[in-house]
Amino acid sequence: MAFLNKLGSLMRQSISQKGQVPVVSMLNSIRCMSSSKLFIGGLPWSTDDQTLRDAFSGYGEVTEARVIMDRETGKSRGFGFVSFDSTESASEAVSAMDGQEVGGRNVRVTFAEERSRPPRSYNDDYQGSRGFDN
Repeated sequence: MAFLNKLGSLMRQSISQKGQVPVVSMLNSIRCMSSSKLFIGGLPWSTDDQTLRDAFSGYGEVTEARVIMDRETGKSRGFGFVSFDSTESASEAVSAMDGQEVGGRNVRVTFAEERSRPPRSYNDDYQGSRGFDN
């Protein structure tokens, strides 16, 4: 139900602004909303996977909760992801938790968006010359 309400809202907003619905934007929004994976931003540095899971478990079955850590320091990067077993649970969690306090900080909760390409590390295309003539 929340999905259909959001879809209707997007259509009304697009039509009122431009007189037409931008199809690519609409499809991207639908794809994100049909997901059950959430992005959680603004997490306290002390938050771990279990704390994140506990904070969101009241909204449905959490299938995964992961705080993203810095590879070099091993410390939290201040954001994470929570996946639910259903889109409805994820939608309820977004509505209830966005802007709420977790561990003393207000968090941002949105539907996660897939990256358009995999991340590249600094040395992926290093050929020695780095694009300069030797």
